[in-house]
Amino acid sequence: MKPKINACDNILELIGNTPLVKLNKIASSLSGNFYAKVEAFNPGHSSKDRIAHYIIEEAERKGILKQGSTIIETTSGNTGFSIAMVSIIKGYDCILAVSSKSSKDKIDMLRSMGAKVYVCPAHVSADDPRSYYQVAKRLHEETKDSIYINQYFNALNLEAHYNSTGPEIWNQTNGCITHLVACSGTGGTISGTAKYLKEQNPNIKIIGVDAYGSVLKKYHETREFDANEIYPYRIEGLGKNLIPAATDFDVIDIFEKVTDQESAHTAREISKTEGIFVGYTSGAVFQAVKQLSAEGEFNENSNVVVIFPDHGSRYMSKVYSDDWMADQGFFDVESVEEEKAIQYVK
Repeated sequence: MKPKINACDNILELIGNTPLVKLNKIASSLSGNFYAKVEAFNPGHSSKDRIAHYIIEEAERKGILKQGSTIIETTSGNTGFSIAMVSIIKGYDCILAVSSKSSKDKIDMLRSMGAKVYVCPAHVSADDPRSYYQVAKRLHEETKDSIYINQYFNALNLEAHYNSTGPEIWNQTNGCITHLVACSGTGGTISGTAKYLKEQNPNIKIIGVDAYGSVLKKYHETREFDANEIYPYRIEGLGKNLIPAATDFDVIDIFEKVTDQESAHTAREISKTEGIFVGYTSGAVFQAVKQLSAEGEFNENSNVVVIFPDHGSRYMSKVYSDDWMADQGFFDVESVEEEKAIQYVK
C-alpha cells in the first residue's frame, strides 16, 4: 500500500498564493495601512514564475512547444530564471539574452539553472542588433524548433497576473484595497493585476512606478514616445526604452518616478526594518510610496498594497554591496562607515 505523503509533485506547484504581509516599522510615520505582496515566496523567488509557467503551459496546450523544443527569451534576470526553472521540469532547452545591467548574481544563477546565456550591452537602442531584444529574435530565427516568449509584447504576460495575482490580492484584502503600487517594466504584473482589481472596484487607484531614464511615465501622460527621456539608469527590471505592448496604460491611473540612489537605500531599509530581504525594484516601489505619502496621496483609511517583485539575494553584488554603493556615489564617507557592521577578530 502506497504511503499517503503530503508533497508537491514538483516545484512548479508552489507558484502563486504568495503571502500579504503588513509593513510596520518602515511605514510607521505614514498615514494609512501598508501591505506587501511578497513575491519572493514563489519557488523561483520572483513574480516572474507566474508568467513563465503560464505562458509555457499555454504554448504546450496549443501544440507550439514539443519534446526537444528550445525556449528563448529576453530578460533582466528574473524571467530568465523562472523560464529556466520551468524548462528543467518540463524538459526543454533554454537560451536567454540578458542585459549587461543585470547583476552578476543573476547571470550566475541563470547559468547554474542550465540556461545558455548571451549578455548584451544595456545602453543601446531597442532596435540595435546588439540589444537583447534583437539578439533574442536572431537566436529564435537561427534555432530550430524554438519559441520566443517575448514577454514585452506577449498578452499572456498580462493574462497570467489577471488570473492569479489580482484575485489573490482581492481575496487577501477582502476587497478593502484602496491603492495598488507596483513597478512597471514589461507591464504585465501591474496591468494584469490592475485589470482584475478595477473590474471588482473601479475606484481602486493603480500607481505605476517608473525610473528616471525611462519613457513610460511620459508616454502614459501624453501617449507619445519621447526618446529624449532615455538615459542610462541602474535599477533592473523597471522602466523601459520602448513601449511594451504587454502594458495596458488605460488601467494605470498615475506613474511616479524614483531615483536609483533612493531606491537602493530604501531596499536596504526594508530589509533592516521589516526583515524582508528584498530586491532593488522592491526598494523602488516603496520609495514611490514614501514620495506619494509626502504628496498627500494616502490617508488613515487607505489600504495600500505594494508588490515586492523579487528577493535580495539577486543583488548581493549591487544594492547590498557597500563597495558597489560607494562606486555609484550612493554613499558618502560617513555613511559607508555607519553601514559596515562586520568586525574581524584577529
